[in-house]
Amino acid sequence: MKYADEYRDGRLARAVAGRIAEVADPAATYHFMEFCGGHTHAISRYGIEDLLPPHVRLIHGPGCPVCVLPIGRIDAAIRLAQDPRVTLCTYADLWRVPASDNMSLLRAKAAGADIRMVYSTLDAIRIAEQEPHREVVFFAIGFETTTPPSAHAIKLAAAKGLRNFTLFCNHVLTPSAIQNILESPDVRELGRVRIDGFIGPAHVSTVIGTEPYVFFAEEFAKPVVIAGFEPLDVMQSILMLVRQVNEGRHEVENQYGRAVRQNGNEHAKDDVADVFELRKAFEWRGLGIVPYSGLRLKAAYREFDAERRFGIEYVPASDNPACECGAILRGVKKPADCKLFGTVCTPETPMGSCMVSAEGACAAHWTYGRFRDRARTHVLRRSPASPGHDG
Repeated sequence: MKYADEYRDGRLARAVAGRIAEVADPAATYHFMEFCGGHTHAISRYGIEDLLPPHVRLIHGPGCPVCVLPIGRIDAAIRLAQDPRVTLCTYADLWRVPASDNMSLLRAKAAGADIRMVYSTLDAIRIAEQEPHREVVFFAIGFETTTPPSAHAIKLAAAKGLRNFTLFCNHVLTPSAIQNILESPDVRELGRVRIDGFIGPAHVSTVIGTEPYVFFAEEFAKPVVIAGFEPLDVMQSILMLVRQVNEGRHEVENQYGRAVRQNGNEHAKDDVADVFELRKAFEWRGLGIVPYSGLRLKAAYREFDAERRFGIEYVPASDNPACECGAILRGVKKPADCKLFGTVCTPETPMGSCMVSAEGACAAHWTYGRFRDRARTHVLRRSPASPGHDG
């Protein structure tokens, strides 16, 4: 296959689904977590769950960096942006994430804070060059995929001698989150979340490669299959996971071979290693404090660290108690289990980050899944077993 539409061929998808149904043991159940928000979106958009046999089940994981960013970090960014010296630059998907006291970056901007939407770290660098009288701060978030551009921006700022550019670093690491999930009480003690294998992230793996997942596959006996974002990629990865479970294997396999290599992108990893170091701990929404899961700037680049320059202190903040975003990120609940979903919480009036981000599980289910829920309900009501069936 060479073109995107070939990876969306419904006939081939049904053929793979048939193969999954043949291979999957009808006496067993299979539970696979997709970590990446892009996979969650594809699963909802293309109705992949509807093609699977009922004993092959998918669990949404914390695969969206906007969703896992805790409220306290948004609060800190808002406080920073309210400094009259500061111009805060960030991506658009952060603007509407709810913060404390009914605030958000968008509302802070409306109240007068200088917050600007950018498409890349280089946009923030240009603003710093064009407005030397302003303290330009880039609000950096994301997994390993977006960390290399942040590292490049720091190196570029250093080369240009930009003394008015800093980075508010909120980059987090995928492997640490996977380990946290596998070691969590939900999985190990309470049994509320069963995971037989992982659909591994795609974009993250183009940077870090397949090697970092070997530990989890071996230590926790959970197979991992790195998958592309197209529906046939996901379907094939599920088939590969079913086969591993059947054969008692727990290996790392790479379905997304057209983009992912074993060692990833060495140049990108070198840049990140030059600029960043591990934090001892970082809070994730839904997962709590995860040891060695976040990055910060090394001492050599401390002059570009917004936390050091502005004395930013992290103050934990509680989520909306009625919002189930944290449980959804852990795989304990699905979007429709939240009482707020589709009522007071919609993309226009989001109560939690899972509804804000396009890759959030709630946003994906709102856009695609809720219509299939209605269709299933209609089918059940019209079934022969239903008293209302008219024959």
